[in-house]
Parts: sequence; structure tokens; C-alpha cells
Amino acid sequence: MPVQWAGLSPELLLTVDRDGGERLCAQLERQLRDAIRSGRLQAGERLPSSRELARVLGLSRGLVQDCYAQLQAEGYLVTRVGSATRVADCAQVESVPAAPAPDAGPRMIADFRHGVPDLTSFPIADWLWATREAARTMPTADLDYGDSRGSSALREVVAGYLRRVRGAAADPARTVVCSGYAQGLGLALRALADSGVRVVAYEDPGAPATATAAAKAAGLTAVPVPVDEAGLDVRQLEATGARAVIVTPAHQWPTGVVLAPERRHALTEWAARRDAYVIEDDYDAEFRYDREPVGSLQGLAADRVISIGTVSKSLAPALRLGWLLCPPVLAEPLTGLKRIADRGSPALDQLALARLIESGRYDRHLRRMRTTYATRRTALVSALSRHAPSVRLSGLAAGFHAVAHLPSGTDEGVVVTESRARGVGLYGMSACRSSGVASPPQLVLGFGDLTERAIIEGVEAVGDLLLGAGS
Repeated sequence: MPVQWAGLSPELLLTVDRDGGERLCAQLERQLRDAIRSGRLQAGERLPSSRELARVLGLSRGLVQDCYAQLQAEGYLVTRVGSATRVADCAQVESVPAAPAPDAGPRMIADFRHGVPDLTSFPIADWLWATREAARTMPTADLDYGDSRGSSALREVVAGYLRRVRGAAADPARTVVCSGYAQGLGLALRALADSGVRVVAYEDPGAPATATAAAKAAGLTAVPVPVDEAGLDVRQLEATGARAVIVTPAHQWPTGVVLAPERRHALTEWAARRDAYVIEDDYDAEFRYDREPVGSLQGLAADRVISIGTVSKSLAPALRLGWLLCPPVLAEPLTGLKRIADRGSPALDQLALARLIESGRYDRHLRRMRTTYATRRTALVSALSRHAPSVRLSGLAAGFHAVAHLPSGTDEGVVVTESRARGVGLYGMSACRSSGVASPPQLVLGFGDLTERAIIEGVEAVGDLLLGAGS
């Protein structure tokens, strides 16, 4: 479908050489033919008016009209009374054959992908209100490059929010706004590498692909450390020689366990003793159901913990907004790295987020989503108890994913593959393990972006597979 350019006369890159031997009309005809044949101008696209093109190129309007008339006669252009000149639908285009479309497979009943919130519940009306308010009240100076740490308004609001809700020792002066978790992790690891850190540990199971890729980009070596029912095993962390570790203490990804109090203290003591740092991924602490809130690890050791938070789970990943709470010695290095990376995140989006939070609309959205996710969690538990009663669920106290423990001997890979053939997207725990092994067989079931009906129908469609049938 051609782009429907707005405005009276869309621009078009053409040049004329008055010193060459080729006639000006011939040059114009040749360039337009080439643009159409190559696909630079596509069927149905509107050309500039003859008057405007003549003005831009410094030619007579009659010359441009003659050119258009010639190309129309050749079948490249079409002109209708009262309408713009356009590229003809049947114009010959020299295009590279498109790759064959992949087989779409069966209709997707439910896709239990994890890490994605309910995208249909994004508070668009509140976001538009916040954006309008931010644009209406922002000082002209805020349109400049500004502080690389981010908008002072957002840093003040985020710091206050995290002190109130997460028990963090947040200081606006040591808060750096970033473009989501990926950038925040990359900045943190580069700052640690510059300070002399050479090895960074990560939780296993966890996010091995993300951790190893980010570590490699920063010039670090990444090593896995086991997670058990109490969270990260700090004694095994000691044995790695690492001076940094990436953890998800409030709701471990993907097992869902909470880092036990004794482990939290052991971890901060390890960091102090080894001159090491903890990178805290506070990814979905806003959503909890039947447990007490767990405070930020950063609140225990602000000088040793880099805490990364985002609105990717609470609002939407597309906003690409997050923040780092920086230890004092790393605040300036992290600010410098952010300055080099992109000179700061988009100011208007930051101001809109600040207005959304301080207005109370952000808290209202979170309360609504807790109810939504709790209802979907109940639907998942109920559907599994009905169609796969021997499958145990864990990690349900917070967030919007759960771990399904399949019967012993079940082939995790077969379950994933055969479920896909039935129109249900399932994801194995093996992808979250550094070794990639599929034993014990487990699934990570995300339910954030699924309706209750989709959850029920999806589980019903694969219930026999989850019980080990056919595997």
C-alpha cells in the first residue's frame, strides 16, 4: 500500500545538471523512470505538482509538464482531472523477489509468552493527559539537551516513589534515567568494567542469554550461580571470584522465589567484603497477591547495589523508560556513559511519566492491573487443576508468570513443539538454564497478555500433553 503523503506537494529528491550535454527534460524523465523502476517511487504514490517541482529545480513549469506527459504516455504515470499525478499501478518495477512467507501454522489459541504485560490495558487516556500536561507546562529550556541523568522532575518523582513503595534509599542526584532495562544493564556493566571488575555472575536459572550478551559487550566474563528455594546461593557465588552479580531478589526470574532474609544480608556482606557490586533487577515488584511486600535490596546497601527499574511491566515495554539508582562512587561514571550513549532519554516522555506518577493515576493503574492479573492467575490455576491435575504450579505469589512442573519423564521439548502444532505457545525452562538441559521438565507460563478465556482454552487444548501423553 503506497504512503499517502500529507500536504499539497510531497518532496522528491531529483537533480539537474545544466553543464552536462543531456537535455534538462531528458534528465528529469530518466531520473523519474529510474525512481519508479527501482521502487523508490511505488505504485499509487503522489508526485509533486508541476508548479512546485519546477520551483524547486529552477525549471519552467512547461518543461515539467512535458516530462509528466511523456511518462504518462509511456505508462509510468497517471493523471486525472482534479487529482495529483501518481505512479501508475502497472508501472514496471525492478524489485527483488520477496522471500516466501513462513508457514503461519494453526490459529494461535493462546500464547503463554512471559515478560509481557497486558498490552490492551495500557492507560492510553491517562498517558495522553500526562503528555498534554507535560507539554503545556514544560519550560522552553527543557527542549534543550539537558542533564544526561534525565529530567530533574522525573528523578525527583521516581526517587520519592521508590522510597515510599520499595523502601529504597533513592537520591535524585544519584538517579539516572535510561531507555529500559537493556540499556540500564549495559551501562551498569560498562561502569563496573571501567572500575576493574572482570567477572559478573548471574542467577541460574535466570536470563543467561541476556546476561552473557551484555557482559560480552562490556568486556566481562559471565558465570552462572545456582538458585534454590531461598534464592541465589551466596556461598557458591563466593567460589566464582566474581565482583558483580545480577539478581532478581523480590521475585526471582523465572522461579518466582523471594531471596530469603539471611541470603539478602549474606549478599550485601559479600559485596562489602569483596569490594563487589550487586545489580538488582526490580522488574515486577509492583504485582504481588498473597504475600507481604518485599523491599528493595538497594535499601539495605545503597553503596553496593545498582538498582534498575522500568515501566516495561507496569505500563508497556514500548515506552523504553527506566532508571538506575547508583552507588555514590558510580553515579558520575554512569552519567558519563549515558551521555556518550545518547545524551539522555526523550524529555517529553520523562515529563509525562512524572506527571502520571505524581497525579496518582499510575498507582490507580497498578491497583487495577493487580486485580486483572490475580483473576488471570486464578483462571490458570483452575484450568490446570481441571485438565492437568498432576501439574504443580509455583512462583504465583507475585508477577504474571508461573512455573509448571511437568510429570517426571515428560519430554519438555516435545510438549513445546506439539503444543505449538495445536495453536498454543508454551516455553520451556531449559531456555532459562545456562546448561540448556530440559530436566527436570518445566514450563514458564506467562499469563499477563492473555484473557481468561484464552488461558482456559489454551490449557484445555494441551492438557493431555502436560500430563505426558504423547511424549
